[in-house]
Amino acid sequence: MGDAEDFVDDHGTDSFTMLWDESFETWIEIGITSQPSAVLLAADGTPITGWIGPFPEDEVLRLAAESTGA
Repeated sequence: MGDAEDFVDDHGTDSFTMLWDESFETWIEIGITSQPSAVLLAADGTPITGWIGPFPEDEVLRLAAESTGA
């Protein structure tokens, strides 16, 4: 887990949840096919959208605000 641990050490995870699954079962379940990837989930776990490769922070923040009604 070296790279993932380095990321947490460098950036923290106060505003998001890190998922590390050595079996990759969760990757398959949510459709992750490569890195970097991101999936934005609603509070109930329903996928809102996802990105393969870099993702735009402004879009993530907008979608997160819309999903919470903020």
